[in-house]
Amino acid sequence: MSDAARHTVTFDESASGERLDRALALALPALTRSRVKALIEGRRVTLADGTTIEEPSRKVKTGDRFVVDIPEPEPATPLPQALALDILYEDSDLLVLDKPAGLVVHPAPGNPDHTLVNALLAHCGDSLSGIGGVRRPGIVHRLDKNTSGVMVVAKNDRAHQALSKLFAAHDLTRIYQALVWGEPKPRTGTIDAAIGRHPVDRKRMTVRKTSGRAAVTEYWLEKRFGPALHPLASLVGARLGTGRTHQVRVHLAHIGCPVVGDPVYGRKSRNTAAPEALKEFPRQALHAARLEFRHPTTHKVMSFATELPQDFKKLVASLNGVK
Repeated sequence: MSDAARHTVTFDESASGERLDRALALALPALTRSRVKALIEGRRVTLADGTTIEEPSRKVKTGDRFVVDIPEPEPATPLPQALALDILYEDSDLLVLDKPAGLVVHPAPGNPDHTLVNALLAHCGDSLSGIGGVRRPGIVHRLDKNTSGVMVVAKNDRAHQALSKLFAAHDLTRIYQALVWGEPKPRTGTIDAAIGRHPVDRKRMTVRKTSGRAAVTEYWLEKRFGPALHPLASLVGARLGTGRTHQVRVHLAHIGCPVVGDPVYGRKSRNTAAPEALKEFPRQALHAARLEFRHPTTHKVMSFATELPQDFKKLVASLNGVK
């Protein structure tokens, strides 16, 4: 089997009821079951009619016909790619930047290149810290692809270790701005709710009562839009007390105010009065607005803040006239 190929597999009654990842691994012996599972979760397996399959546990039926698309192998290490970076500060130890929405932080299935790491390798060269591993050099923390805002990157291993300790101890300030549906009640508060993997959908995080890791988010109302009694949406600030995956998105959804445009934890508005710009915003309206930390070498407190990106700012402006 070549490294890059397309294979069509049709199952007879002998495979009926079998898990798809196991059945395909048996039908294509050059692929391990874990490799097949990764291909399915990477949207590389479809039915003959073109329908994408994303559930490795899907049960096979007699006569099912699947197309398995095996991509070209990715480079063992990311390649330098000259991409524009909005750098806020840089010295020999670290670099602080304003990440745009749409930019993936590091290579991953489905995003093998044109990531922040590729851009950093081109900008920093061999000085970039290697502690994060070959695929994540310099990366101390990350923002989701469609979240914009301030990030710090380590340029050497000593800085990486020091910054990682700050993030692990939550000994720094991380503040987000989010446009959410409705209005948080109370208008200011602290969400103290453990977060863990969803028991069914492993790609999602959720609040867990009996398991999960401690997660704390302080929030406050900055502005609300729409009727006083039933606001349509609100701009809120959120300070992270911990740093769990998708923490702000999960916690705001937990209190009934999901982030506008969030494809995983959000919702579609049934409010006919909601502007189309609000209902159709193409990403989560979430921005890492401020990052404050102590420099690993000078020990000076450094603070960085950025404005909302243009698409987010335009969305908020469109709501100012909503009554």
